[in-house]
Amino acid sequence: MEILGGAELCFPQLINTSCKKSMQLHSESIFIYVLLSCISFVTVTLNLLVIISISHFRQLHTPTNFFLLSLAVSDLLVGLLLMPFQIMLLGGCWYLGNLVCVMFKYNSFVIPSASVGHMVLISVDRFVAICDPLCYPSKITQKRVKVCVCMCWIGSVLYNGAILNHFLKQPEAHNSCSGKCIVTLDVLTETFDLIFTFIGPITVIIILYMRVFVVAVSQARAMRSHIASVTLQDSVPVTAKKSERKAATALGVVVLVFLICFFPYFYSVLAGQDYPFGKQFSAFGIWLLYFNSCLNPLIYTFFYPWFRKSVKLIITFQICQPYSSDANIQNDFPQL
Repeated sequence: MEILGGAELCFPQLINTSCKKSMQLHSESIFIYVLLSCISFVTVTLNLLVIISISHFRQLHTPTNFFLLSLAVSDLLVGLLLMPFQIMLLGGCWYLGNLVCVMFKYNSFVIPSASVGHMVLISVDRFVAICDPLCYPSKITQKRVKVCVCMCWIGSVLYNGAILNHFLKQPEAHNSCSGKCIVTLDVLTETFDLIFTFIGPITVIIILYMRVFVVAVSQARAMRSHIASVTLQDSVPVTAKKSERKAATALGVVVLVFLICFFPYFYSVLAGQDYPFGKQFSAFGIWLLYFNSCLNPLIYTFFYPWFRKSVKLIITFQICQPYSSDANIQNDFPQL
């Protein structure tokens, strides 16, 4: 196969300071570009459908769905703003200057951090809904949800602005040659960021979902025992067991996908790029983290009947009809 010039410079006119282009097989590079471009397109499309669905149909204007709406916005931005620039970096050269580099790298920290924050908020929402259902309407109001969402975005912007302060002021100081767009953090900052944006949130999520799972199973067993003592003794155990399996599967998918998508990225950050295949593993970790934004609408909404029905109304342009926003699209709204 034809090999692209690995020794070629990003800026041939800058012989002494220019970075070198990456060495890649031609056929492999085309396949990777096409594949990642498709992932970006699917990510934008799916999250846009989520945003339109929840925004348009009044029946979906619930506190939980407002969390999902904001999460879909952050995931949409990943597919729209982060993935295309990351695809461009596959060639090993950055041609858009320091200003765009700063904007891209800053967004690459802010948006995933906001997504993690939304995961925590959704976990809290499900915890209150399952463990304290009587107080849920008074504790989780639309006003409080909007405040929490705003605080999540503002907190992500301020926090990442603080840890990237030096990069935002002097982006060229982080580049060893012309044609690079990278951010380097000291070990202390990286460790703090690892704890604050990964270990801490995932610990909270696992603890809350474990509690939700235990309560959900207890409620299913209590209901089975109660009904079995009255009637339908043969059919209820099967239904209860099915509910338990469904709860276990849903919660397992939520936690496992988050771990699978985020762990490689933070491991590569912690380990650095000095170990064998470090750079390749780091790039894989970044794309797996971004791919979580494509999976989120599938996990949180695509499995739900109301989402499939709303998508059908959107793609057939029935939402353009008068009073379509008042359509009854959810008779049974399953929750995680």
